Amino acid sequence: MSNVDIKAATAQEVIWAQVDLDAIAHNVRQLRRHIGDNVQLMAVVKDNAYGHGAQQVAPVVLKSGADRLAVARMAEGIQLRRGGVVAPILVLGYLPTAAAAALAENDLTPAVTTLELGRALSAEVERLGRNRLPVHVKVDSGMGRFGVLPDEAVDLLRALSDLPGIRLEGMFTHFSTAELADQSYSRRQLGVFLDVVKSAREAGFSVPLVHAANSPATLYLAEAHLNMVRPGLPIYGWQPSAEMGAVLPLLPALSLHSRVARVRVLPPGSAISYGNTYITTQPTRVALVPIGYGDGYRRTISNRGAVLIRGQRCRILGRVCMDQLVVDVSGVPHVRLDDEVVALGRQGDEQIGADEIAAWANTISYEVITCIMPRVPRVYLQGGRVVEVRTLLTA
Repeated sequence: MSNVDIKAATAQEVIWAQVDLDAIAHNVRQLRRHIGDNVQLMAVVKDNAYGHGAQQVAPVVLKSGADRLAVARMAEGIQLRRGGVVAPILVLGYLPTAAAAALAENDLTPAVTTLELGRALSAEVERLGRNRLPVHVKVDSGMGRFGVLPDEAVDLLRALSDLPGIRLEGMFTHFSTAELADQSYSRRQLGVFLDVVKSAREAGFSVPLVHAANSPATLYLAEAHLNMVRPGLPIYGWQPSAEMGAVLPLLPALSLHSRVARVRVLPPGSAISYGNTYITTQPTRVALVPIGYGDGYRRTISNRGAVLIRGQRCRILGRVCMDQLVVDVSGVPHVRLDDEVVALGRQGDEQIGADEIAAWANTISYEVITCIMPRVPRVYLQGGRVVEVRTLLTA
């Protein structure tokens, strides 16, 4: 499909997301330069690579400088293995003991916080006759979420060390406020975590990999790089903190597109969409756009957001529906059926970014990009050409 252009690839679609794989490669290279040669880069590709497509993104990030991958759920790791990924994959989240066999069979590195999971993993690795499975122990250093408490960590390591079939490869933690300009709490968390690692090593345990830096800490807190970092959002071209600003020249990889489905002039007093939350006060030229919250374009943007048509901003009028919305095109001449609409991304000199949409929706950019639904086709670009199109029919 490498000779197909975007127009031909999207001719029959009313909505699609474009993913620029070259932008992702660029962002990984920027991160690689930022952290230096002595720090490993674990690329976070959870939630289908933040909605971009994990199977397409994984080989690009690994080729561009990532050493390892991280996912949140076991099924995500298995999918990558079935897609041919052989690099180490860490499963960051909770795993029930019943998952031990699948973890061992697919050579996935689990986050271990209980002896029960360690025992189950040990038994399955022994049953399969495999080499020792690497595990990472997660420490809750102050986020109050997933992880073993600091004063319990060394005891857990002692218990795990008695189990055949598994080996301690790493310890990690996660920051709760690293996106803030005030890094005092992050530094406190880092201190707690490093004290635990120090105690583990003093107790005789080898801890080859020690990692704490999420996306904002990777960019803004160099002392937290340790010997591995776990960036997610910057890989896809977005800054993780509006407060801290940009420190690397990142390129957004994802854009969201649709088409004009109808153009007409509504007379004064016309109600638009559910609930009649917008009523025209004068003759208003409007366009119907087939995109809605069923595609992941949030209903909370109703009467607040905008899209781009012919390079100009067009305000959303009324409520966003499941499959469509209405915009004001009174100030945009010559709008006609099938004109391209950009809901996220650049058109001409105008741009609507994930941060701006997040502000309209009272959320964060992470949610904006990860909520684009599977029914939205993904069109993958490399070298300015279409290399793959993934739809519900091809997924």
